[in-house]
Amino acid sequence: MKERNPWQTPLTILIAVVGVIAIVALVTVAVLQNKPLIPKFKYGIVLDAGSSHTALYIYKWPAEKDNNTGRVEQTRSCKVKGPGISSYASDPKLAGESLLACMKDAERLVPYERHEETPLYLGATAGMRLLNMKDSAASDKVFQAVSATLQESPFSFQGARILSGPEEGAFGWVTVNYLDDRLSQGLETRGALDLGGASTQISFISDKFDGSESPSNSVSFRLYGNDYNLYTHSFLCYGKDQVLRLALAHQTQSGPGLIADPCFHNGYSQPKNYSVLYDSPCVSSRKPSDAPATFNHTGKGSFHQCQEVVKNVFDFSQCKYNQCSFNGIFQPILQGSFGAFSAYYFVMNFLNLTDTSVPLESVKEALSRYCATPWETLKQQHPRTKLKYLSEYCFSGTYIITLLTEGYNFTSATFSDIKFIKKIKESDAGWTLGYMLNLTNMIPAEAPDAPSCLTPATSLSSQSSRWSSSSSSSSACARCGHAAPRNLRSYKSITVKKKKKRDKLAFVKTSRKLRALSILYHKL
Repeated sequence: MKERNPWQTPLTILIAVVGVIAIVALVTVAVLQNKPLIPKFKYGIVLDAGSSHTALYIYKWPAEKDNNTGRVEQTRSCKVKGPGISSYASDPKLAGESLLACMKDAERLVPYERHEETPLYLGATAGMRLLNMKDSAASDKVFQAVSATLQESPFSFQGARILSGPEEGAFGWVTVNYLDDRLSQGLETRGALDLGGASTQISFISDKFDGSESPSNSVSFRLYGNDYNLYTHSFLCYGKDQVLRLALAHQTQSGPGLIADPCFHNGYSQPKNYSVLYDSPCVSSRKPSDAPATFNHTGKGSFHQCQEVVKNVFDFSQCKYNQCSFNGIFQPILQGSFGAFSAYYFVMNFLNLTDTSVPLESVKEALSRYCATPWETLKQQHPRTKLKYLSEYCFSGTYIITLLTEGYNFTSATFSDIKFIKKIKESDAGWTLGYMLNLTNMIPAEAPDAPSCLTPATSLSSQSSRWSSSSSSSSACARCGHAAPRNLRSYKSITVKKKKKRDKLAFVKTSRKLRALSILYHKL
C-alpha cells in the first residue's frame, strides 16, 4: 500500500492556506496604510526668464517637514539654450520650444511619483517688462507660447507672469538671507545687489528707513517671528546690456559715422546699425533724426575716460529727499554687508576682481590695465570666449565699479562690505528661491515653535507686502483657522486622489488572491 504524504493531510493544507492568507492580509494592511516607499523629498521648479537668457531651477525640501521647518535647497539648474524669451517677439512659438530641453531634464530629475504635485512657475523680469512697454500684444503672445509649452508638462503649472522691479529685488534679498540662515536665526541681514541684462536692484535693511520718506521703496515682511522693513529699488534700463545702449546713445547723439569709445579696447572695430542700437524703450526717444544707417564702433581702451562716459548715464542733478542714489531716487544710508550676484559676479569673476579685501584703488588700477590691453592681445589670451562678451568686459567692469561707488555711494572704506557671490551653500543667489518660498508658503511668519501660522502673500506690490500671522477663521487650517493656500490645496487633493487610487488597486488585487485561495481550499 502506497504511503500517504503527510503534507497532503487536510490539517496541514489548512494551516498552509491560513498562513498564506495571514501574509496576504499583512501586505494588504501595509499597502492600505501607505507603507510603500515613496520619495522623501518634495520639489518645486522656477524658470527665470531674464532679458538675455532663461534658466530653470529645481528645488527640494523634506516631505515630512512641509510648510514650516523643512529647509529648501536647489538640487539642479538648467540653462536654456538661446536668448531670453523677449527676443522671440517676432516668432513667439520659438519661445515655448526653447524651454523643451530643460523641461525634459526636469522630468528626469524629479521623481516620477512627484511630477503631478510639483509646482512649476515662470517669472519674467526686465526683458519682458521692456517688451511689454514696447509692444504689449507681442508680450502677450510670448506668454501664451511659453504657457502652452509648460501646460503640457507633467508638473503642476502655476502660471507665467512678469515680476515687478520691487518683487525681483525683495525676493533676491529673501533668497540671500534664507540661504545664509540669517532669517531663521534672527541674525543681522545682508543686503542684496542684483545686476541683470536690463535692470539692476538694490535691497537692504537700514535702521534709518521706516518707509515714510519714500513708501514706494518699502516692502515689509514678518519672517520667523521678526519684522523687516526692506528698502528696495529696481532701476530699469540699468542692467549691463541696456546701460551699454545708454552709453553708446550718449556718444552718438550727433549721428556720427564713427566713434572712438574709451570703454572698448584699442584695435577693436565693428560696424553697428543705428536702428538696432536704438531699438529699445531705454533709448528709442534719443535716436538722432539725421543719423546714417550705420556707424563704425572703434575702441581706444581708457578706464578713466570710460568712467566719465558711464557717469553720463546717471543723473545726479536732482533729489527731493534727504539723500538719493541717482536719477532722483531716494536711498537711505548703506548699512551692513551686501551680496552682489548675477552679472556682478560673472563680470568680476572673469576680471579676477571678486576679492573685495583688495583696496578699491587697486581694483581700479587692475581695471585700467585690463582696458588698456590691445584687442588682438586680449583675443589671444581668451581664445574660447565669445568675442561679443570679451569686447564688453572693460565697459561692464567699469560700469559696476561706477554704479557701486558713484551710484550707490559705496566708498573705499565700505567697498569691502560687498561680497561677490554666485552660490550660497550650493544654491544660486537670485530671486527665484525667494519667489518660490513665497508662493508655496514654505517660509513661516512666526518661529516654527510658535502657536500660529501664516497667510502667504500672493505677490509683492511696489508699495508693500507682508507675510503675517492670521487669526481669521474660514475653513481649512485646523490649527490656525484660515483657509489653506489655493496651490497647496490643489497639491493635497492630487496626493489624496493618487493615494485612494493606489489603495483601491491594492485592495482589488488582494481580494482576488483571497478568492483564489478560498477556491483552492474548497477543492481540497
